[in-house]
Amino acid sequence: VQLQASGGGLVQAGASLRLSCAISGGSLSTYVMGWFRQAPGKEREFVAVVMRTGGTTDYADSVKGRFTVSRDNAKNTVYLQMNILKPEDTAVYYCAAGRPVLSAASLEDMYYYWGQGTEVTVSS
Repeated sequence: VQLQASGGGLVQAGASLRLSCAISGGSLSTYVMGWFRQAPGKEREFVAVVMRTGGTTDYADSVKGRFTVSRDNAKNTVYLQMNILKPEDTAVYYCAAGRPVLSAASLEDMYYYWGQGTEVTVSS
């Protein structure tokens, strides 16, 4: 299974970006999909998760109300819509596939496969 994240870029504060994560070599519908990010000099942190059917999501407090995670199982793609971006959102964003229960979905160890990361830079 391989994950390919894309959609990052350089934007100004207040702008929007949509990240995509395409899965190959496996069926997206069998995986819980998470988004994590790692800012310069910091540890990687949980951002959002979408459960297998797409009906259940969860977010880090820092992005609630601004980010929306969704999935299209038919297209084998997961999305992270990021609105009202802030300089503190600057990071490399990673998608990950696993089968955690919702209560454990923020834990990196629960994920089997990781994408290569896509860089998001938000200028003030």
